[in-house]
Amino acid sequence: MILTVIGCAGSFPNAQSPASCYLLEQDGVRILLDLGNGALGALQQHIELDWPDALAAVVLSHCHVDHCVDLASLYVQRRYAPAPPAQRLLVLGPSEADRRLAAIYGTDPATIGADLDIQSIAGVTQVGPFTIEAVRANHPVEAYSVRVSAGGRSLTYSGDTGPTDALAALATDTDVALFEASFVGTGNPEHLHLSGADAGRIAARAGAQRLLLTHLVAWNDDAVVLAEARMAFTGPVELAWAGMTLTV
Repeated sequence: MILTVIGCAGSFPNAQSPASCYLLEQDGVRILLDLGNGALGALQQHIELDWPDALAAVVLSHCHVDHCVDLASLYVQRRYAPAPPAQRLLVLGPSEADRRLAAIYGTDPATIGADLDIQSIAGVTQVGPFTIEAVRANHPVEAYSVRVSAGGRSLTYSGDTGPTDALAALATDTDVALFEASFVGTGNPEHLHLSGADAGRIAARAGAQRLLLTHLVAWNDDAVVLAEARMAFTGPVELAWAGMTLTV
């Protein structure tokens, strides 16, 4: 399974990276985890959107702008392309995803639904070679953490979440823990985001093989985020960067 980081900026795009978006590929099948603002343009450096079966699915962890808004632009591309795709694109997301995306575009869910097959992310879904398992995250809106398995390997994506036992359980023995690290230090809100130290502790508790820190916020010092994570997790720890590709 190949991971390409399309965007890893937290809360909003920065000069180096779009907001959250991660491309996974296995056996020629491609899915996205999130499609935040700025990501659709950068995605086209890696795939052609008019390829047949360019994407098998988009998985939305939640419907905050920095994780979902470019799906409205992808809808436009699919709806108005000279040769529109023959099949609707599967979108796995929170229960309000169809309404939120329709509101972003200024239409109704039925119109969006003509091109996007929006289904619940909850539970376990099979998409080609990918097994996608989602559990509720600790965030102010309906949000999910996601584990994707394929070819005997797994990646666990925290989405946006405060510390939670559910994430540690979901990430048990995962090969790559793709965890957000939006906070530094202590005394942070408990139901919003992880710090680098939180991410490290949860990855260690889960027995993850590798920790990749993402959702990096512009006003933090990334070196501090990385150092805090390394104090809590003794395995390999890296900062994500836009365009980064690795084998899970």
